[in-house]
Amino acid sequence: MSTHKPRPAALALAAALAGSVVLTTAPAAHARVVDVKYDCQTPIGPKSAVSPIDITAVRTGSGNSYTVTMTFQKGVSSSPIELGKGAMRPRAVIRLGGADSGTLAVSGPPNAVAAPANTPIKISDLSGTYTPKHSGKVTFTAGVLTIEAMMTTTTCTPGNGPGPSLSLDVTAAGGGTAPQTTTSGADPGTLPQTGPADSALALGTLGGTVLLAGAAGVLWLTRRGQRSGA
Repeated sequence: MSTHKPRPAALALAAALAGSVVLTTAPAAHARVVDVKYDCQTPIGPKSAVSPIDITAVRTGSGNSYTVTMTFQKGVSSSPIELGKGAMRPRAVIRLGGADSGTLAVSGPPNAVAAPANTPIKISDLSGTYTPKHSGKVTFTAGVLTIEAMMTTTTCTPGNGPGPSLSLDVTAAGGGTAPQTTTSGADPGTLPQTGPADSALALGTLGGTVLLAGAAGVLWLTRRGQRSGA
């Protein structure tokens, strides 16, 4: 019984098609950590602080919706008294731009541990579900942060005009389209790019799926060539 090795031309075609799978499967995305200067109106007067903000998105199941998560790398406010476990509840809005507009509400769980007095409060990750209304490139930018604690409300507004933390190519359920805009650092048609390692956590799942899809394409084409040449 004779065996046939895949021809070089067949291998080249398989590699090219596998690369095509990567390009068409992964929506173009660009994530980066952005320093946001929050000006907060607190019960004891105005306070300001800068926190690096990371926004990531992961597709939910096989639909067109995404779980969007906003991460604060530093605290932006403090309390003159200790906040016991579960005493603080944060929420925020993310501003949408580009092909879509409006805001996305995100929220997080109460503080898991007590927050000491006069210490920057660690904000938990805030998440929400985003469903595109239009197809195209959408930007996600940190908006107003609200902290409720001890029957008081602190409102923190970005005061430095921060740029988008995430740009993502999306497809609306009905195929709706809108004029696309190109944002700084996010060229159309590029593969997912991330900033620091923290920014890549959510998009890493997408990257792994794309690589598996490309490998499956190579194996399928190779086996098909062997059967036809046997």
